[in-house]
Amino acid sequence: MPRRKPTATNALAARKKLKKAIKRGDVPAPEPKKQPGKGKHALPVSDAIQSARKLQSAFVKLPDAFLEQTKYLAATLPLTRPIAAQSHQFPPMERECIGDTTLSCPRRPKWRFEMSKTEVERNEEGVFRKWISQTDQAIEEWQKLAEIQEPLGEDEIPPEPTTMPRSTTYYERNIEVWRQLWRVTEISQIILVLLDSRAPLLHYPPSLREYLSDRRVILVLTKVDIAGAERADAWTRYLETKFPGVRIVQVESYMEKEMTSVHQGRKQREPKLPESFRHLLVQAIREEHAALLQPPEKVQANPARLASWKPPVKREIDWQRVVSAQDDKAGTFVGGPAVPHDDASEAEPKFLTIGLIGQPNVGKSSLLNALFGTSKVRASKTPGKTKHFQTLFWTPDVRLVDCPGLVCPNYVPMELQVLSGVLPISRISALPSCVYHAAELLPLEQIYRLSHPAEVDVPEEDKRTWRNGERPAASRPKELKWTAMDVLIAYADKKKWVTAKANRPDIHRAGNAIMRSLAEGRVAWAFWPPESDGSASDTPAEMGIWIPREEEGESDEESEEKEAESEEDEAEDALEPAQSPPVSDESDSESDALHVGSGRFGALQDSDDVDSSEPESDASS
Repeated sequence: MPRRKPTATNALAARKKLKKAIKRGDVPAPEPKKQPGKGKHALPVSDAIQSARKLQSAFVKLPDAFLEQTKYLAATLPLTRPIAAQSHQFPPMERECIGDTTLSCPRRPKWRFEMSKTEVERNEEGVFRKWISQTDQAIEEWQKLAEIQEPLGEDEIPPEPTTMPRSTTYYERNIEVWRQLWRVTEISQIILVLLDSRAPLLHYPPSLREYLSDRRVILVLTKVDIAGAERADAWTRYLETKFPGVRIVQVESYMEKEMTSVHQGRKQREPKLPESFRHLLVQAIREEHAALLQPPEKVQANPARLASWKPPVKREIDWQRVVSAQDDKAGTFVGGPAVPHDDASEAEPKFLTIGLIGQPNVGKSSLLNALFGTSKVRASKTPGKTKHFQTLFWTPDVRLVDCPGLVCPNYVPMELQVLSGVLPISRISALPSCVYHAAELLPLEQIYRLSHPAEVDVPEEDKRTWRNGERPAASRPKELKWTAMDVLIAYADKKKWVTAKANRPDIHRAGNAIMRSLAEGRVAWAFWPPESDGSASDTPAEMGIWIPREEEGESDEESEEKEAESEEDEAEDALEPAQSPPVSDESDSESDALHVGSGRFGALQDSDDVDSSEPESDASS
């Protein structure tokens, strides 16, 4: 469905008149227009498009009742001002087990070489269906825990809700995306798990930790330039205490370019890893490689096994070449299907394989580009750009495997996932709830310099003088309380965004822009670790998780340009037709509950009715 355009009054009246005439039967109804690309005369679809369709992420669709309730509460619940003192800390994680079910990542079932491809895929799909059912049941029980209320009498009226209802949590439901993770973990000897330093615990859930429990893991804190050195160091100390024995490394994937006469006054950034971060990362990989060269304790205790034991990795690595990585072979792209296989009969593997794993938009592709100092793989602010796992040679001895980002199961609300950039903004229908959650953590009205919508109705200041205690209450200035809907309306008014026909503030576009700027880091924010008082920070407690920066005061032109770039990225994803994941043995009822991305040009659509809070991506699913 294309973007609706403003229509002249005469044309609109004529169209309504024709519609009534057709309804009465005075005029024959026009023949329905055939949509191109459908039916038996549809154009053939290329293998690349079919492959992209198979790897489209699939999430559960939010119920309409939840959307209506959250939209109403966003307009009625006042925001907590000043922001709660403890909001700067990462919220306490829910218990890892609800009832008898523990959230986990699906594991690939065992297979044999004599099995056919059909048999292997059938086993995988059977295990995956069972895992989906168990995970949905656990999440449903988790949601019910927040809905438990005291029983009411027969004549008692339920009280008005004072908080937003707990939303569901999103996780990847497409088996084809999980197969990418299975392949990467199978061929990798060392795993780099990338964590956004703004909320690291969100990106390292218990389900992922359990899945990688038998692997050599290095935790890499990304986006340190956004979170700041203080918070990144605090998170490093916290993670070292929580996960003893696991190496934690901080990285920055971009550096500022030198000012030129062409770009005077505007900061430009290029993919480049500072030398200090590069040495720390290579040193951590080198230590893990040395640990893999040592036989396990069980093997050391058995002399017969120790005599025939072979290390699972290549012994000799030119680490100096890894640090410099300036030769022509650095960054050579191999691609997923063309990954060279190690011969099991050889004395040792030909390469040291390092896998990069993490949730969407955590910075895997950006880190690869920073290691090579140039754009080798496609990186974007929009989550989910990487579809297939892809392999690049760091040096002739070391190869890196970039896994597509996938959302792991975790007991966290959907709003926190949206704020952290895990989910594409264009595919979120509960924007008022997300803005309410963000406004409880950040002073959005102060960040965006908004004026309360009710201020236009406030009468002029009463300059009359009154004796003490005799001033009428009606003439006293009232304190205006903000709601999430006030923030949306005020932002739309500031940008002069209105719907095409009703000429009302376009709150849907405003919600998209606000959440996109928060997720992409244009507004700096970061949590402190749990049980941290944040005393090392100069930011007042009432600022929440906001990190005020001087460069945040960008002009309207620069803000519009950045928002346009984000919309273009989402529009490129929308060009690929959305299809349900090709799991043939799923029931129809389950497939109806899924939506797999926005339709053609879905990110460019614009609602012209302020009462419609659902984005077009959900309407097309």
